[in-house]
Amino acid sequence: MYSQKDQRRLFQLSKSLLGKQTIPNKLEAVAEVQDLHYVIKYHEWRYYIQNDPVFSDYDYDHLFKRLEALEAEYPDLISSDSPTQRVSPDLTSDFPSAEHLTPMLSLANSYNAEDLQDFDESIKRVLGLEKEADLEYVVEPKFDGGTIALVYENDLLTRGATRGNGKKGEEMTNNARVIHSIPLKAEFSKWGLQKVELRGEVLIKISNFDKVNAAREKNGESIFANARNAATGGLRMKNPKEVEKRKLEAFIYQLGYAIDENGRDVLGKFQSHHGSIEALGQVGFKIPKEGYDRKLCKNIKEAADFCNYWQEHRDEYPYEIDGMVVKVNDLSLQEEAGYTSHHPRWAIAFKFKAKQATTKLLNVEYQVGKIGSITPVAKLEPVQLAGVTVSNVSLHNEDFISSKDLRIGDTVLVERAGDVIPYIVKAMEDLRDGSEDPIEFPKNCPINKTEEIELIRVEGEAAWRCPTCTCGAQDMQRLIFHVSKSGMDIDGFGKAYVEKFQEMGWLKNLADVYRLDYEAISKLEGFGTRSATKLEAAINQAKKNPIKKVLQSLTVHHLGKRASEILSGEIKHVLDLQDWDLERLTSIKDIGPVLAQNVIDYFSDQKNIALLKEMESLGVNLSQTDEDKKAEPIEGGPFSGKTILFTGSLQKMSRNEAKKIALMNGAKVLSAISSKLNILVVGEKAGSKLKKAQDLGTVEILSEEEFLGLLES
Repeated sequence: MYSQKDQRRLFQLSKSLLGKQTIPNKLEAVAEVQDLHYVIKYHEWRYYIQNDPVFSDYDYDHLFKRLEALEAEYPDLISSDSPTQRVSPDLTSDFPSAEHLTPMLSLANSYNAEDLQDFDESIKRVLGLEKEADLEYVVEPKFDGGTIALVYENDLLTRGATRGNGKKGEEMTNNARVIHSIPLKAEFSKWGLQKVELRGEVLIKISNFDKVNAAREKNGESIFANARNAATGGLRMKNPKEVEKRKLEAFIYQLGYAIDENGRDVLGKFQSHHGSIEALGQVGFKIPKEGYDRKLCKNIKEAADFCNYWQEHRDEYPYEIDGMVVKVNDLSLQEEAGYTSHHPRWAIAFKFKAKQATTKLLNVEYQVGKIGSITPVAKLEPVQLAGVTVSNVSLHNEDFISSKDLRIGDTVLVERAGDVIPYIVKAMEDLRDGSEDPIEFPKNCPINKTEEIELIRVEGEAAWRCPTCTCGAQDMQRLIFHVSKSGMDIDGFGKAYVEKFQEMGWLKNLADVYRLDYEAISKLEGFGTRSATKLEAAINQAKKNPIKKVLQSLTVHHLGKRASEILSGEIKHVLDLQDWDLERLTSIKDIGPVLAQNVIDYFSDQKNIALLKEMESLGVNLSQTDEDKKAEPIEGGPFSGKTILFTGSLQKMSRNEAKKIALMNGAKVLSAISSKLNILVVGEKAGSKLKKAQDLGTVEILSEEEFLGLLES
C-alpha cells in the first residue's frame, strides 16, 4: 500500500506535525488537516495491519488530538472518512436488519487429506477437467470470530453488517467504524469499482483477549469463555466507544460483490481469488499474509500439506482459528462450479481435529421432542473444552449408548466436533473400578413415567418415541418449534414465552398462539405495553407467511424446509392435502413414500384439520402466495427441449442469471460437457469446455450476444 519512499515521506511529515500547537488560519488549516489524515491513516496501517508501529502511542495520540482541535475550530473541515469520525457520538439502541448484496453461504467440511482429494475430484468432474490435471487453490485460515459484510460505495465505507442468516444480517456500521483495521475509505475507484461488498471476520488477538478478561475480572465483571465470544459480543454492543475498547480486528478474506458505475458486474476483472485478496491488501485491508497463513497452491496435495501444517501449529497462531479454507483460485472456474443451496462448490473448510478432555459421566436425563422422540442427555462433571464449559452432552439414542458401552460413573473422553458440538468419543474402560452402573433406557414416557403408554420404535429408525403424549411435553416442543425461526419465525417469541404462557394456561395448541390476550400479557411482570405490542405485531406479521412456512411449522415427521417448499408449489390451499393419496404425493419429485405417508396420516386426522381451520379463522394464511408458486417455464421458448451449458465469463449477466433465463425458456441446464449437450454458450476466457464441445462436433456454440439475440427474437 505504501512504498518505501512514501513511508519515509510520511514519517518525516509526522515528525514535523508533532510540534504544532497554535491554531492556524482557515487556509493553512485545510492543508494541515489533509496532512494529518494522511499520516494518521499511515500510522494506523503500520499499527493495525502490519503490527509494526513506527511511532509511540504518545506521539500518535498527539497527532490525533491535533486533528480533533482543528476540526473543533473549523467544523466544516470534518469529513466522513476522517480518523476522528470512527466513533459515532450516539449510542445504537437497535440493530436493524441489512440484506447482503449476495448471500453468505456456509462451507462444506473436510477433516483429512482424503476428504480434500475427494473434493478435488468432485470439482474437476463439475468443471470437465481430467482427474490428473493440476488445479490451483488458495488456502487461508478459517477464523473463529464474528463474520461481517462491509459495503463500500464511491470508496467510502457505507455499511457494516453481521452474517445473520446468510441473506440478512444486523446492521452495525457504527461499530465497524471503530475497528481500526477497517478503512473508512479505500481506493476501489482506481480499478473502476463503484460499489463492493467484502466478507471478513472480526477477531480479538489472543494476547488482547487475556488482557480484556483480566480487566473484567479486576472490575468484578464476568469473564468471557473464549475469544470468539468476546469478538462477536463486541460487534453487537450498543456503544461504539465500548466496542473500541475491546481492540477488535478485522481480517478480510473475500471480495464477494463488485459493480462499476454502470451497475455491471466486474468481479471477474481480478481473474483470481489470490489477485483480489492481494488487491484488498494494497488499499489498506488486513488480509492473511501470503507465505505465512495464506498460500497459493498448485494442486490439492500442496493445499492439504499446508492445512496439515497449520493443524500441527495451530497454537502458535495469534488468533483463534478452527481450520483452514481451501478455495479454487480462478474466479471464472468458481463461477462455473457454482453453488448448492447451502455452500459454494468451489470451496471447502478443512476442520482441525477437535480438542478433547476427560470427565465423569454423572447421570443420564431424558428429553421428549416435538414428535415424541426420546433423547438421552449425559450430565457430566463440568469440563473446559476448547474454551467452553461442557456439562451436558446428547447421547442421541439407545444404539449410541450400547455401541459405546457407556455407564453411569464412567470416565469418558469428550470432544467438541468441529469445535462446536460436544460429543462423547468413548468410555475409558481401563479406569473402571466396578462401581459404574449400566444405563437402562426407559420403556415408558420418562416425564410422567406412566406404564400405560409404552414407547415405540419404528422399523428403520434409531429413536424410541412416545406414541400418545399425555404429559404435554410434546405439545410444548411443538409450540416452541412452531414460533421459532425454522417454523413461523415469530420475532421475539422464544422458548421462555412459550413456557410462561403454557404455564398460565394460555397455550394448549398452535391456534392459541394467534388468540393471545395482549392486554393481559402487558400486565405480566417483566413485559409491559411495549413488549406486548411488539409481540402482537410479530404474530400478525407471521399470519401473512407463505404456506411453505406453515407446512414446515406443523411438525409433520420428515416434512422439512425443502419438502415444504415443493408441496407449497403444488397446492392452492393447505387443506387440499387432505384429498391427496400416496400415488399423487409420490409422483412429485423428491417426495418419497415415507414422507408421503406421514403427510397422509397428518391430514387424515380430523383433529389436525379442525386445528388448521381454527388457525385460518384467526387470520393465519393457508392459501398459496406468489412466493410459494413454482416458476413455470415459458411454453414454446427458444430453448424448449434443449440442453444448455455456460462457460467462460459472461459480461451482461452473471452465470446464475443466465441459467435461470435458460430454464424459464424451456432449457435443461447441464453441469458438464457430454454427448447429451445441445448448446454451449461461451463467454470470455472460455476454458477446456469449449475445446471439448468443438471436438464432439454435435454441439451448437453460441456467444453471449447470440444467446440474448435468440431470446429477443
